[in-house]
Amino acid sequence: MTDVERVGIVGCGLMGSGIAEVCARAGRDVVVVEASRAAADAGLERISRSLARATAAGKLSAAERDAAVGRIVMTTDMDRMADRDLAVEAVAEDERAKLEVFARLDRIVGRRDAVLATNTSSIPVIRLAAATSRPEQVVGLHFFQPVPVLALVELVPSLLTSADTVRRAREFASGVLGKQVVHAEDRAGFVVNALLVPYLLAAVRMAESRTASAEDIDRAMTLGCAHPLGPLALADLIGLDTVQAIARSMYAEYREPLYAPPPLLARMVDAGRLGRKTGRGFHTYS
Repeated sequence: MTDVERVGIVGCGLMGSGIAEVCARAGRDVVVVEASRAAADAGLERISRSLARATAAGKLSAAERDAAVGRIVMTTDMDRMADRDLAVEAVAEDERAKLEVFARLDRIVGRRDAVLATNTSSIPVIRLAAATSRPEQVVGLHFFQPVPVLALVELVPSLLTSADTVRRAREFASGVLGKQVVHAEDRAGFVVNALLVPYLLAAVRMAESRTASAEDIDRAMTLGCAHPLGPLALADLIGLDTVQAIARSMYAEYREPLYAPPPLLARMVDAGRLGRKTGRGFHTYS
């Protein structure tokens, strides 16, 4: 059993809303903090739509859906994190923003042995832990989108994370949420993105050089390698700004050319063509 009953989540975008949903479905008391009321309302609507889909698919009863919604409190007040047993940072993949969140959580979360987790895709956990006075309580819990569907969580302790924090985080992810946990060293990209991002960037370079169209690149990998999504469609799903941020973090760590974001990716982010969340990336979405 885990002692984590009260969960706090900072950020309710695609990742934060998914984490909030699975925690609420697991019977936990969930508080979600967003920067504005509009963002909070949008996050709750995203969670409600996801729960409605699960109910329509027969994975959740109407009573279970309503109970899950009832366990979630949306707020703009970070002080609501004060009584949390586990606080998860799920803001944009921007190191400065994440450092600010961890500094505030350190001041606000009252339980001194509370687990402070980051959902970062690529930023070394130790850098975020250094923003707190309790680095032994900070750990990476990297979920995957869509969180209610994908079973994996990467558990990433820093050099200073205590064994007890690792144990409690693992028990929560596996025992409470039912996720499959893999352990990763605190290196930019961890396991999945260290393998995935060079592949996505190679596809962007192929499109940039006009070796093949975006449609044909994706068709080749879905039909030729049985991938459920082609690399450019997957980059659109992740968000091209997020792919660029992960690539920059990994390049800064390793200085490997294969991690460097291609110019086309940077131009698309500059143009606001971020993928599914804006309706257009390498493909167009309704």
